[in-house]
Amino acid sequence: MKKLKLRLEVRNSLLLLLTALVWGVAFVAQRQGGTSAGPYTFNCIRSFLGGFVLLPVIPFLDRYTAGKKPQSAADRRTLAVGGSLCGLVLFVASTLQQMGMYYGTTAGKAGFLTACYILLVPVLGIFFGKKCRWNVWVSILVAVAGLYFLCLTDGFSLQLSDGLVLLCAVCFSVHIMVVDHFSPLVDGVRMSCIQFFVCGVWGLIPMLGIEMRQAGAAAWLQSLGSIDVWIPILYAGIMSCGVGYTLQIVGQNGINPAIASLLMSLESVFSVLAGMLLLHETMSGREIWGCVLVFAAVIFAQMNFGEREMT
Repeated sequence: MKKLKLRLEVRNSLLLLLTALVWGVAFVAQRQGGTSAGPYTFNCIRSFLGGFVLLPVIPFLDRYTAGKKPQSAADRRTLAVGGSLCGLVLFVASTLQQMGMYYGTTAGKAGFLTACYILLVPVLGIFFGKKCRWNVWVSILVAVAGLYFLCLTDGFSLQLSDGLVLLCAVCFSVHIMVVDHFSPLVDGVRMSCIQFFVCGVWGLIPMLGIEMRQAGAAAWLQSLGSIDVWIPILYAGIMSCGVGYTLQIVGQNGINPAIASLLMSLESVFSVLAGMLLLHETMSGREIWGCVLVFAAVIFAQMNFGEREMT
């Protein structure tokens, strides 16, 4: 039984590592697509795209795997509640992040402030009876230091726009806790699919009410007529949403949310590496040191030093 549990934890940890890789590369798509199409339009379309991509996956998994297809009205209600809550929180988090960057927060600072959810998740977990080993707390502090070196190359100061991104980090922390609660109870692919459609429906409000209204319908539609806009949207919708968030829901099942947040924080490292490979960006010694610290923190968090835990 212990070996089976260990294999499950290793598999799910690898799924979360893959999630971080997919999300890290998606930062490149977000920088390009969000600028061309508009941040709210980009978020809305990619959310709907992520939901549509998963629709044909559900019957395939029902037929060839032993999934958690809802069997009763109570199961369907739990699935609907879980997917709706995840979608709402995801919409608020992504909108706050885009607003913060729109009003002046740099991409590097936004990446650091958003990744602060690795501090918030274990704190929230205390209220839900989730305990962490001492080395996980140490790893979280080391990871925050690494993210500081990685993301903030010009010093640190807080402005009003940065407060929006910090609120975004709080929302992402809540999203991780909601996923932690519902992922053992429902089918992860179905919940992920519902999540994206709910997020997309909420996203219609700022997309139509702000971006289309300000630009005019004709100009707004014209901005979506380029292949350079749709390549990043397709990647973000299919890979970041359809694949990445589904892997998160499946991978978090049975993993302490604090450790899960550490694994997913590697998206900041992968985003820098993707920028080097795809956008020909360069890394400074400070950024390399930040990557090393984050990787070391993730590895240290996986080590078992006994049963001592801290709340």
